[in-house]
Amino acid sequence: MPHVTRVDGPKGNAIYQVGGKSFVFFRNPRPDAPFPDVIVIWVESEADKLALVQDPDSPFFTTGHFDGHRSVLVRASELHRVGFGELTELVQDAWLSQASKRRGEQWLAGLGGAD
Repeated sequence: MPHVTRVDGPKGNAIYQVGGKSFVFFRNPRPDAPFPDVIVIWVESEADKLALVQDPDSPFFTTGHFDGHRSVLVRASELHRVGFGELTELVQDAWLSQASKRRGEQWLAGLGGAD
């Protein structure tokens, strides 16, 4: 995906951005999710978020800290439960949710209009 930059967070955690907006980042442990390997992935809408976190077979979750935030959490140690295709789609959708409309349209046009 074009225009992606990787920056280091305050504790050295990786943050992936497009146009200065984060779309995937590795979260530092917090009391509400004390795991050392939590990844935050932006989603397009609250409905998308709910679909992921309410599925009992899904490794995706959220915490109260992320109420009202268009993102889901997943532990890196649980990514094996997510198929490569689904993970690719999630990251692409995260990028699209944060990229400018123009960049998103250009990128999609380069893919032959694929979503």
